[in-house]
Amino acid sequence: MMTLRFSTLVAAIALAGAPASARPSGPAPSTGAATQQMDHISVQMLGRSGTPVILVPGLSSPRAVWDGVAPELAKTHRVFLVQVNGFGGDDPRGNLADGVLAGVVDDIGRLIATRHLDHVALVGHSMGGLVGLMLAERDGATIDRLLVVDALPFFPVTMAPPGVDLTVAMVAPQAAAMRDAVAGGYGKPADAAAAEATAAGLALLPGSRARVKAWAMAADPRVTARALYEDLTTDARPGLGKIRVPVTVLYAWNDQRPSRNRADQLFRAQYAAVPKVSFLGVGPSAHFVMLDQPAQFQQAVDTFLQD
Repeated sequence: MMTLRFSTLVAAIALAGAPASARPSGPAPSTGAATQQMDHISVQMLGRSGTPVILVPGLSSPRAVWDGVAPELAKTHRVFLVQVNGFGGDDPRGNLADGVLAGVVDDIGRLIATRHLDHVALVGHSMGGLVGLMLAERDGATIDRLLVVDALPFFPVTMAPPGVDLTVAMVAPQAAAMRDAVAGGYGKPADAAAAEATAAGLALLPGSRARVKAWAMAADPRVTARALYEDLTTDARPGLGKIRVPVTVLYAWNDQRPSRNRADQLFRAQYAAVPKVSFLGVGPSAHFVMLDQPAQFQQAVDTFLQD
């Protein structure tokens, strides 16, 4: 049902093949805020008062993906902008070894503990949504609520033939091949034309597509490859019933993907085990909802924080 979306996403993240010396350095930091550097992530903070909000971007995406909402949120919240090391032109640091997702989860947990944050709201897009699910399952007291943006607890279900219940073991060989292909792009020129074509499958607006293209090409393919493999081989569904915090699942829809009703059915089925869950469709939009529908997305985040 969602195989086209899967193929376009995989193609997009495979575009980060430019050599380190030739890749753009990535978007400049979104703010003048000081950066806290950790093994697997770096964090910038906006705002000086209010409950904390942690924003986690997806695969190959920098913290700039939140530029449309972060300044407004910072008026009433302390906003923590996460960036995975190796994305946005950053040094990979600890993300050249296995365990990227676990490392990101650990670093966010450490951030919360060392800064003595409480009543934390976490917003995660795509792979960042999976990170949020992992954190919520592991330590339910760490965060107060979770907004998952266009992410599934086991992404490969989007490539499953009708009637087939894919498992990690079934997906692992293909995921490993993808990992190796993406990593093999390190030190080779990226295909800008292919990047443009693929960005068209991940965003609807011309400006959105341009940003997605630039972000994919600025990511270190070695980190993208490892994170991709772990994303595809992490099945968070068995732990969904352990999540005790409220979870809001925001999904995108548009005329090029299955109907809004079918998308709604997919997400509701995959998150059915979460005890406290609500759903919100935003469209017309592609995967980068915050770029295609900034006003709707801002309203959704505001509502999530007020509930």
